[in-house]
Amino acid sequence: MAQQLRALARARDRVQGLLSAVLAIGSELDLPTVLRRIVTTAMDLADARYGALGVLAPSGDHLEQFITAGLTDDERAALAGVDFPHGRGVLGHLIHHPEPLRVDDIPSHPASVGFPPGHPPMRTLLGVAISVRGEIYGDLYLSGRHDGQPFDRDDEEVVRALAGAAGIAIENARLFGYMRDSAEQFQRLLLPVLPDLTPFSGAAVYRTAAEPATVGGDWYDAAVLPDRACAAVIGDVVGHDLHAAAAMAQARNMLRALLYARKTPPSAVLTQLDRTIQAITDLPVTTALLARIEPATNGWTLHWSTAGHLPPLILTPVGPPRYLHAEPGIPLGVDDEIRRPDHTHLLPGGTTVLLFTDGLVEHPDHAIDDRLHALADLAAAHAQQPLDDLVRILADNHPSDGHDDMAILAIRTPTEDRLHEPLASEG
Repeated sequence: MAQQLRALARARDRVQGLLSAVLAIGSELDLPTVLRRIVTTAMDLADARYGALGVLAPSGDHLEQFITAGLTDDERAALAGVDFPHGRGVLGHLIHHPEPLRVDDIPSHPASVGFPPGHPPMRTLLGVAISVRGEIYGDLYLSGRHDGQPFDRDDEEVVRALAGAAGIAIENARLFGYMRDSAEQFQRLLLPVLPDLTPFSGAAVYRTAAEPATVGGDWYDAAVLPDRACAAVIGDVVGHDLHAAAAMAQARNMLRALLYARKTPPSAVLTQLDRTIQAITDLPVTTALLARIEPATNGWTLHWSTAGHLPPLILTPVGPPRYLHAEPGIPLGVDDEIRRPDHTHLLPGGTTVLLFTDGLVEHPDHAIDDRLHALADLAAAHAQQPLDDLVRILADNHPSDGHDDMAILAIRTPTEDRLHEPLASEG
C-alpha cells in the first residue's frame, strides 16, 4: 500500500508538472523561445540531462534546425566546428518512423552511426515526434536520465502529451509571427521611401511594436523643397490599430501637400494641418515635429515647431550630442486656436539631426530623461557612421522596452564642399 501511495503521489506530481509545462509553453509567442521552452520543459518532466528539438526541412527527410539544451560550456566548446545533426543514424530512424522511440543503448541500435568527435557520451534516448496540423514538424529528443536508468513508459507518455501541446504552441507562435510580419509589411507600405535629398543625406527606419498583429501610427517624411530647404517631419498618432495607421497616412499626405504649397514657418504649417484634419477627418490626437533645414550665412539653420513631440537630437562633427529642448506646443487634434511656437538653431556642415518617436526611448522601469541620455550616448558613439547604419544601430540597440512602435529619421547637413551642389531636379 505504501508503494502504491508513493506511485500515486509521483503520478500526481507528474500530471501537475505536465499541466504547468503546457501552460508555460503556451504562454510564449516568439517561435525560437517556444522551441527552446519545449526542450527544457521535456527535460524537466523526464528528468533528462540532455534535450534537443530537430525541426524538419520542408521535404520532411532531414533536419534543417537543431535546438539543444543541457550541454555545458565545455561540451559546447568541444563541439565547436561540428555541424548539427541533420537526421542520420538513430535520429533519422525517428524521422522515417515517427513513432515514439525508446533506446536503452544508442551505440548498439541497428541504425546507430556513432557520435562525432567531441560529442558527450550518451547511452539512452527517448524520441517523440511533434505534429502541427497533422504534419510532422520535428522530433523531440531526450538523453541521459539523471538517475542513470533507461527511459520508461511513464516518461514516454508524459513526453508524448507534452508533444501534443507543443504542436499547438508552435502553431500559435507561427500564426503570431505571420500576423506580426503582415502588420509590419502593411505599415511599411504606408510609409514613404525617402526621396533624393541632395545635397542633404537622409535615412529612416521603422520597427513595429512587440504586440501581435498591430499596426501603429508612427510616421516620418522628408523632402527638399523648391526654396532649397530640407523639410523633415516625424509624428505619432495615438493608438495601435488600422484606424491609427489610416489616420497616419492621411496626415502625412496632407502635410506633404502643405509643405510644397506654403513657405510659412513650421508652426503655421502645423496649425493649418491641425485645422484641416479636424475639419475633414477624425484623426486621433497626434504628436509631431516639423523642421526645415534652411541655408544660412555660416552653415544651416534648423527651424522647427513641435506638437507635443520629443525634442530633436543634434550630433555635430565636434562636441557632445545635444537635445534642443524648447516649448513643445500641444498635440494635433486638441485645439487648433492655440498658438504654436517656432524655434531656430544654427547647424554647422556635417551635422546630423535625429528625429524619433517615443517608442525608441520609453521604458516603464526608467525615467524618460534616463532613456534620452542613453540614446544620446549611443548616437554619439556611432555619429560618424553612414546614416543608414546609424539609424539601424539605434533601432537594434534601443533603450526602450520594445513594446511600442519606433520610427527614426536622420538628416545630415552638407559639408562645406557640398554647399553649392545643384538639386537633383536641376540636373
